[in-house]
Amino acid sequence: MELTFEKGLLGLETYKEYALKNIEDLDSFKLLQSKDEEGIGLILMSPFEVCKSYEFEISDSIMNSIGVKSKDDILIYTTVNVNSDFTKNTTNLRAPIIINRKSKKGVQVILNNEEYKIKHPICKG
Repeated sequence: MELTFEKGLLGLETYKEYALKNIEDLDSFKLLQSKDEEGIGLILMSPFEVCKSYEFEISDSIMNSIGVKSKDDILIYTTVNVNSDFTKNTTNLRAPIIINRKSKKGVQVILNNEEYKIKHPICKG
């Protein structure tokens, strides 16, 4: 899926165009690959895989900025911090990526809820 992030992503504000790709043999993860810079890619996952009760309000201004007409059109992902020891991999629940699958637009937001950690463990150890 080809995606546009009009404001870019956190720390990658100059890069706007991405492709969301499946990762072979890793169904729980996706690759968000920059179309502008081949060396830039992020591993994403559904936050609901590690936090069943994950929820937050999406403001009308955010919904409008990516053209959301129905909540059914929204995909939510979080970035993954990959460690050489896979048991130490984490995901950033504080800054989810919201994608409108119909308009192909996305935005990354920062949540005020401190319950959601920047480095939430993926594996329970």
